[in-house]
Amino acid sequence: MEEHASPTLTLGPVTFDLTMVLVSFITIFVIFLLVFWASRRMELKPKGKQNVLEYVYELTINFTKGNLGDEDAKRYSLFFFTVFTFLLVANNLGLMTKIETAEGHNLWTSPTANMAYDFGLATIAIVFCHVEGIRRKGFKGYLKAFVTPWAMTPMHILEEVTNLASLALRLYGNIYAGEVLVSLLLQLSQQSALAYPIAFLLNVLWTAFSVFISCLQGYVFVMLVSMYLSNKIGDEHG
Repeated sequence: MEEHASPTLTLGPVTFDLTMVLVSFITIFVIFLLVFWASRRMELKPKGKQNVLEYVYELTINFTKGNLGDEDAKRYSLFFFTVFTFLLVANNLGLMTKIETAEGHNLWTSPTANMAYDFGLATIAIVFCHVEGIRRKGFKGYLKAFVTPWAMTPMHILEEVTNLASLALRLYGNIYAGEVLVSLLLQLSQQSALAYPIAFLLNVLWTAFSVFISCLQGYVFVMLVSMYLSNKIGDEHG
C-alpha cells in the first residue's frame, strides 16, 4: 500500500504532525460534546442519554474492580472513564472516511493508528501508575518494593519496558491493520464496476468487525493499565 505522509509544522526543535493534532482535537471535542450533552439535566432516576453515560461510567468500574477492588476502582474511575472513552472514539475515527490532498498528504486517520502516538499514550499510563505508587506508598516504600529482592531489580526494569511496549504495540497493531485493509478495499472498489459491489460488501463487513476490535482494544488497554496500577499500589490497596 502506498504510504501518505502527514503535513507537519516545525517550531524550533519540535515538529508537529498536523494530522495527529487535528484528529486528537476532534476526538477530545466529540467526547466533550457527548458527555456535556448527556450530563445536562441529570435526574435521580436516569433515563435516555443519562442512562448511556452512566452505563459507560459503570462499565469502566466493572472492568477495573477485579484488579483494583471496589474502593480503588471507584477512586480511579474518572481516569479510566477518560481513557476508555478517548480510545472508543480515537480507535474508530479512521474508519469513518479517508481524506488526502492532491500532494498525497493524509488529513484523516485514527490517532491510535500511529505508533509514536500509541507509545505516548502508553507512557502517560505507565507514568501515572508510577506516580500513584509513589503517592500511595511514599518514595522510600515504593523504591523498596521495586528493588526487593535486589537480584530481581534488572527484571523489574525489564518488566517496565515490556509493559510499555505491550500497551503501545498491541493498540497500534490492531488499529493500523484495520485501516490498512479499509484502504485496500477502497482501492479494490476503484478497479472496475464489477469489483465495486464486492469491495463495498467486504468493506461494510470489515468496518463492522473493526469497530468491534477497536472497542475491544479500548477495553484491553484499560484492563492492562488497571492491572499495572494494582501492582504499583500493591499492599497499599490490599
